[in-house]
Amino acid sequence: MAALPIGNLKKLLSRLDEHPEQVLGTLRALCCAAVPGADSLAVISAAVAIPPVVKLLGLDTPSKVQHNAAELLAVLAMHPDVASIIAAAGAIPQLVKLLEPGFESEVHRSAALNNLAMFGAGNAASIAAAGAIPALALLLGPGSSDNVRFSAASALAFLANTEEGALAIAAADAIPPMVQMLGREARPQPLVQLAAAGTLANLAAHHDNADIIAAAGAIPLLVQLLVETSPPDV
Repeated sequence: MAALPIGNLKKLLSRLDEHPEQVLGTLRALCCAAVPGADSLAVISAAVAIPPVVKLLGLDTPSKVQHNAAELLAVLAMHPDVASIIAAAGAIPQLVKLLEPGFESEVHRSAALNNLAMFGAGNAASIAAAGAIPALALLLGPGSSDNVRFSAASALAFLANTEEGALAIAAADAIPPMVQMLGREARPQPLVQLAAAGTLANLAAHHDNADIIAAAGAIPLLVQLLVETSPPDV
C-alpha cells in the first residue's frame, strides 16, 4: 500500500478540531490510511498526527469521538515505532481513564492498550503504573462482550510477564473471571478461551499464582480446552 501523501494527511489533520461529525469522518479516513502498510503508519507519525488524536481521548470529548480515536490508536500501535510515539504523547493514562465495564467501545480502548504493550518496549510497565490492571480485570466479567474480554485478557497477558504485574493481577481478583472464561457455561468464543489460557499461563509462572489458578478450578477446564483445540491426530 502506498503511503498517504503528506499534503492530504495535513488536510485531514486540519479538521480534527471541527464539528464532532467531521472529526469522526477524519478518524475513519485515518484508519483506512493506516491499514495495512507500515509506510502509511510512518507518514502519519512523521506528520505529528498522533498528539492531536490522543487529545481527542480527553473526558470533555464526545464519546463517539473518543471511540474512534481509540480505534485509530489501536491500529497505529501495531507498528513498534508508532507505539512508542503514542505512549510518549500521553495516550496510556488517557486510555486507562476511559476504561469502564459495560460499553462495547471498551474493545478499542483495551485493544489499544494491548497493542501498546505488545509492540512498544517498556509500555507494559507504563500501562500497569497508570492503574490499568484493576480496570482491565473488571472488563473480564460476563457483562462484557467476547471482543472486550479478549482484548482485556490479551492486555493482561503482557502485564503478567513480570513478577510485579502478575501479583497485581492476582490482587485485582482477575484470576477467577479468567478461569470462568475457559468454560462452556460462559459461552465464549474459542479465541477468548485461548486468550484467558495464555494469560493464566503467564500468571502461573510467578509467586503463588499457580496454586490460586488451580484452586479456582482451572485445571479440568484447561485439559478440556486442550482436547477441544488439538488436531484430531494429536
